[in-house]
Amino acid sequence: MTRKTKRTIWISLAAFVLIVGGAAAFYFGSILNQLNGLQKEGDESPFAGIENVEKVSTPDPPKWEGTETVNILVMGVDARGLEKGEVPRSDSMMVVSLDPLTKKINLFSILRDTYVNIDGYGKERINTAITHGPNVAMKAAGDLLGIPVQYYVYTDFQGFIKLVDAVGGVDFDVEKDMHYTSKADNNEYDIDLKKGYQHLDGNTALMYVRFRHDAMSDYARSERQREFLKAVAAKMQSTTTIAKLPSILEEVNPYVDTNLTLSDMWKLGGLGYQSSMNGSEQIPPMKMLKEERTPGGAEVLSVTNEEKLKQYIQDIIHPPVQEEDSTTGAEDKTASGDEQDSKQPAQ
Repeated sequence: MTRKTKRTIWISLAAFVLIVGGAAAFYFGSILNQLNGLQKEGDESPFAGIENVEKVSTPDPPKWEGTETVNILVMGVDARGLEKGEVPRSDSMMVVSLDPLTKKINLFSILRDTYVNIDGYGKERINTAITHGPNVAMKAAGDLLGIPVQYYVYTDFQGFIKLVDAVGGVDFDVEKDMHYTSKADNNEYDIDLKKGYQHLDGNTALMYVRFRHDAMSDYARSERQREFLKAVAAKMQSTTTIAKLPSILEEVNPYVDTNLTLSDMWKLGGLGYQSSMNGSEQIPPMKMLKEERTPGGAEVLSVTNEEKLKQYIQDIIHPPVQEEDSTTGAEDKTASGDEQDSKQPAQ
């Protein structure tokens, strides 16, 4: 090999390294820029006006140290028709629980009509908690589940649509025909889906997760939301989607608010990529809820036994060790997870 040829090879390699390095710098720089923009401050925050109406000083949520289970409250709202600065009730509330030791993810969807004590505001439906600020909402969810909720992610219908479209849509099995029309919102969010495996874009995905006009109403809807969120999470872990992460973040950035810092996002992003879905649950589960009316006559859902619910959550996040009976060789099946949910809520 001549000296000229060697020099050409080295020049080519150097150029390649520079190009790759420049692309990587642009890629990570774009991600950092967009992640920084997710945490809204000042007038950019959807909760900018909350301080004027809060009745109590709610303490900041506990910090995540990176070793214990981290719990994130994900809230979706319908912000249509509201005045600027007005915070809508949450249309959906989910807590994503990640265990850094087992690399398992559990998803809990909270029924929005669950009647709870909201610290400083008395008994209300849990979906009203966010109108008092994200710290109040995190505490309400944490008190119900019996776990510390360290973070929140808040978005509206448009943010959901943008996310699904940005990842290229999701192939999903729609379990039945879904049809609903409403003149109240000028038919902007009518629902018309056919049964079967199909590709859902942002608009059709929103139809799917919003539909509750059947016999099981919110019970079935919360299950659909969990299943679809798992499908989106799986799509986000694909190599193709990761390559598009800067553009995905750019699309959803204007519609998302969170208290996650840039450092938190990096740590949780790596943890989430390494983790797998363990399970998803409706909260309260059917066997632990009852339908009742408030003193004002409104229909709500309440928990039959709050301590049993908290233990139920713990048994899912940290399953009890099953001990083997030395006399029979049979495993101890006393864990609450072995109980079967009833088909109807307790009366």
